[in-house]
Amino acid sequence: MRLPLPDDDEPPGQHQASDQRALIGLSLVPGVGPQRLRALLAAFETPTAIFRASRSTLTQVDGVGDQTAEAILTFDDRAAVQREMTRADDLDASLVSPWDARFPDRLREIYDPPAFLWMRGTLPEGDRPMVTVVGTRRCTDYGRTQAHHFGAELARRGFTVVSGLAYGIDAAAHKGALDAGGRTIAVLGSGVGRIYPKKHTALAERITEHGAVLSEYGLDAEPDAPHFPERNRILSGLALGTLVVESYSEGGALITARLALEQNREVFAVPGAITKDSSRGTNRLIQKGHAKLVMGMDDLLEELPAMTIEEPGDVDANTVATGAGPDPDDLSGDAKVLYDALSDTPVHVDALCEETGLDPSSVLPTLLELEFKGLVRQLAGKQFRRS
Repeated sequence: MRLPLPDDDEPPGQHQASDQRALIGLSLVPGVGPQRLRALLAAFETPTAIFRASRSTLTQVDGVGDQTAEAILTFDDRAAVQREMTRADDLDASLVSPWDARFPDRLREIYDPPAFLWMRGTLPEGDRPMVTVVGTRRCTDYGRTQAHHFGAELARRGFTVVSGLAYGIDAAAHKGALDAGGRTIAVLGSGVGRIYPKKHTALAERITEHGAVLSEYGLDAEPDAPHFPERNRILSGLALGTLVVESYSEGGALITARLALEQNREVFAVPGAITKDSSRGTNRLIQKGHAKLVMGMDDLLEELPAMTIEEPGDVDANTVATGAGPDPDDLSGDAKVLYDALSDTPVHVDALCEETGLDPSSVLPTLLELEFKGLVRQLAGKQFRRS
C-alpha cells in the first residue's frame, strides 16, 4: 500500500507540526488501527486532510465504515494528543512519519508498511544496509553463541543488526552488534515507553545510544500477543535479508522468515543438530529451500551487499600515517584484472567473469578482498563497482 513520500525541500524530521499532531490524533481514534490508518494516508496523503474530509469521502476508503468515519469526524481530544506529545518529550522519542526523510526506504517498499514509527535513538543515515537476526526465546548455548557471533560480524562489516529485543537469540544478536561497536535496531511489540521484556530495559538504553528502538504502537502500548506477529513484517521489511539462528518447528522467527520471502528479501538459516527440537525450524527452512544454509559470514556476503567500516583498531598504520587509502597501482594478478574491468557503473559478477575470462570460483573471493581494501563496493544482486 503506497505511503506518501518525503518532501525533498523539507529538512529531515521537520514536517508540519499540524500534520504531526493530526497523525498522533488519528492513532488515538477508536477503531483506527495501523491497517486503516495506512489506507487513509494512502487516500488522503496527509493526516490533516483526513480530519477535514467528509463522511462520504471517508467511507470510500477500504475498511472505513460509518462507525469509523463517525469516530474520526467527532474526535476532538486535544488533551490526549498533548499528553502523548509530552510523554514523547519525556522519553526523548520522536515520531517518524511516512513523509519524513528518516522513514526507511526499504520499509516503505513493503506491501503493508507502518503508518508511522515512534523512535528512541537514531536511524542510520542514507541507505546503509541492515540484516535482521531472529530466533527462539528458548535458545541453547549454541544458538546464543551463534547469534552473538553473527551480530558482531555483521556489525564489523558495516551492517546494522535488526532484531526484536526478545529473550534468547534476539538479545544475543543485539549484544553482539553492540559489543563489536556497531549499530543495532530493536523493533518492539509494545510501545517504546514500555520496554518488553522489562529485564531488557538496560539493553534497550544501550541500543538507543547506538541505534534505535522502534514501534508502530502508542508510546505506552501494552505488549499484547497480536502485536508480535504484526511487528515481524517490520523486522523483515527493514532489512536486505533475515538470518534465522535457531527455531523450533513453530514460532515468531519462522513468521519473520515467511514475511521476508513474501517481501522478496533474502532468507538465511544456521543449521543445528537434527536431534535438537530447537533446530527443527531452521533445518526445515533449509531442507525446503526457503533459506540458504549459513555456516559463516562468507555465506551471507555472497548474497548481500557488504560494507566495511574502519574502527580505530582496524585501520592500517600506514593509512593513519599518510592519510592515504589502498593504492590500486599495488594490485596484481586477478585483483588487478578485476579492478581494471570495473568502473563507476555497477556490473554483475557474471558479466565480470565473462569479460575477464576468470574462473567464477575465484572471482567473488577476489572481489570481496578488494572490498575489504576499500577499492570496490558491492551492491544488491551481486553487482559491483569501484568505490
